[in-house]
Amino acid sequence: MKIVLLKLSGKALNEFTTDHHYIRMMNELKECYDGVVIVHGAGKMISEWSSAMNLASSFVNGQRKTTKEIMKVVSAVQGGLTNSTLTSFLHVKGFESTGLNGIDRNLFVAEYLDESLGFVGVPRLTGDTTWLKDLMASGIIPVYSSVCRDVDGNLMNVNADLFAKELAIALSVDTVLFVSDVEAVKIEGIEMQEISEYEVKFGIANGHITDGMIPKLESSIELLNKDIKKVWIGNNPTKLKFNTDPLYNMGGTWIVESKRVAV
Repeated sequence: MKIVLLKLSGKALNEFTTDHHYIRMMNELKECYDGVVIVHGAGKMISEWSSAMNLASSFVNGQRKTTKEIMKVVSAVQGGLTNSTLTSFLHVKGFESTGLNGIDRNLFVAEYLDESLGFVGVPRLTGDTTWLKDLMASGIIPVYSSVCRDVDGNLMNVNADLFAKELAIALSVDTVLFVSDVEAVKIEGIEMQEISEYEVKFGIANGHITDGMIPKLESSIELLNKDIKKVWIGNNPTKLKFNTDPLYNMGGTWIVESKRVAV
């Protein structure tokens, strides 16, 4: 089963429901893949709601410290409002969909990442994905919030990029699209249309790839090593044409298997 996973974050969350080009893209994805699954974040809105409720938000290495009170906000905003908004929009535009989270059907249980971060976890696959593939085979788009639970049933905050990676591996998807505010991977100021595993490792080693792009690309390499065929990072997937070879279309960066290098 050929599946594409679309991870939405940053401004893409708003653009998805306001830019008609996304509808064209969704129709094309439905034509070119046997299944489409969406994973979304809601970081900015969680911070805004936390501030409005006088709850301090702080981050360590990109992870939000999550108390029980903050976890309530995460669940309400990401698992509730954002998930429902996306699912409702898809239905209005003719795409049958269903809102889900990592707790549903016992698919994931989260392990604590660091006790000092509170209820922040790493998702571990505990359930079977057959039912999820059956949903997609029947034309339904699963829309996932990354909210999970721990072994005791406490709600857990899971980074949506990390959740998307683990879900992609569990489903053995064909293509992963990380849609964020990042235009493309840049090497010495030049946007890369395509970059290989070898080039990523070389770029990190020589300092041409730095900061927040490092974990994104390392996750992308992990996906390739788990037999996911294509991984893309960018801010406008609507420029891609999926009924042709996407590796030669403008916009963002495709991370591909390492090219054979002479030694």
